[in-house]
Formats: sequence, structure tokens, C-alpha cells
Amino acid sequence: MTDNTTPEGVRLQKVLAAAGVASRRVVENYIVEGRIRVNGVVVEELGRRIDPETDQVDVDGTAIQLDVSKHYVLLNKPTGVVSTMKDENGRPDLRRFTSEYEERLYNVGRLDAETSGLLLLTNDGELAHVLAHPSFGVTKVYIAKVEGTVTAQVIQKLTKGFDLEDGFIKADKARLLDASQGASLVELTLHSGRNRIVRRMMAEVGHPVTELVRRQFGPLHLGTLPAGKSRELTKIERGALLTLARHDAPADATPGDAQETE
Repeated sequence: MTDNTTPEGVRLQKVLAAAGVASRRVVENYIVEGRIRVNGVVVEELGRRIDPETDQVDVDGTAIQLDVSKHYVLLNKPTGVVSTMKDENGRPDLRRFTSEYEERLYNVGRLDAETSGLLLLTNDGELAHVLAHPSFGVTKVYIAKVEGTVTAQVIQKLTKGFDLEDGFIKADKARLLDASQGASLVELTLHSGRNRIVRRMMAEVGHPVTELVRRQFGPLHLGTLPAGKSRELTKIERGALLTLARHDAPADATPGDAQETE
């Protein structure tokens, strides 16, 4: 990180203008108003210089992406696709969705082959390691179509929790969306990253999953993106994701700490 007592680095106004935050003049006004922090400290001098590669900047508490070489892609993974960049068994994998990017993208967490929905792809290794760390616990929202009619008692059991073979589990939230013709739609909000956790939870309460889609991952929402389509995150989405990762990063997050997800 830069030492602001030396002339090294790039002027903060120039860096933030290049990042698309605002014009240099407007950024100067932000500095005067105390709205910008570098490495958690409010900037007070207009001549502040930073190192865009190592310093972290936020405006009004929202993290700013300074490295424009980093890509963050939201994919609506269809069923039948495995969450890997190369499947040794020849099954459809994620390469078809990353071929248009020169940089090599990686998936953050996994969805099993028969689960569809939101999957984040990025070449930001540091952010990927943080979000995939077992102790991080990104909030995820799923909609599950299950067998049978789910009752209020079942919803209560999901939120109160119970033991599975690998320990206690409970949903942060659970609600019944619909029930008809011997099937139910249930929305589950979880921060657990245990393998196939939604399917195991619903099987435990007597309602096996027949279809499963992940609608939300942290601050990211699937919205109306069709299955099999992808898009880069908006500036607002990138800011929210980077802010989450910086504020809640586990102290022991290191490369290789992969997290299994639904």
C-alpha cells in the first residue's frame, strides 16, 4: 500500500475518474465532503496518491473496483451442466459460457448438475477465495419444487432446525410459495455451504426435491436472466459484492479453501 507522504502512486481523483465514479472535479468535492476512504481511513487531502493495485477505496461506504481487468459474470446455469471448467467424463461444463472472455474465469462455489440458477464467474482470485471460504457464509436463496404438500409445521421445522449426518442445520428463512397437484414450491434462505444441503434438508422433512433453482447469491439476484445466459455485473452490483467481500472476509481465507454448494 502506498505511503501518502511520498509522491509515488496516482492521484486519487484520476484513479476514481478512470473507474467511472465521477469526474475529477466531482471527486474533489467528495474528498472535501469526507465521502472517500482509502484502506478504511477518510481522505482529507486533495493531493492524495494511491496504488490502484494494492489500495482499497470506497465512496459512501461502497467499495470501488479499481482494476478494470477483473471480470464478474452472472450466469443462469441450466440443468445438465456441471460446475467445472473441464469435466473429465465429457459432460457439458462451464467452458461454453466463458469462451468469449480472454481472461480465464472461475466459478465461485458450485451448483450440482441438476440444480439451475445463479452462479458467479470471475477472474478475481482473491474475491473468489473469500466468497468460497467455508466460514464466510454467503446468503443464498433457493426455490425448490418438492413432492407433497408442505405444511406450516414443516416450514417451522426448517427454520427451527434439525440434525443431519454432518451436523445441525436450519434455514435462515423458509416460506411456502404454492401447493397444488401433490407438489409444493418452497423458498429457502440459507448461508450454509454444505454439499447438496437444500436437497438433504427437504428429504429429511419428507419432501424430496424434484426441481431446484438458486435465485440469489449475496447481493446478486438472478432477475429475468434466461437459463443458459450470462451477463457482466453492473457497477452497482460489483460495488455491493466487493463491499461484502471486504467487510466480512475471514481472516484465514487462503487459496484452496473451496466451498461446496448446492
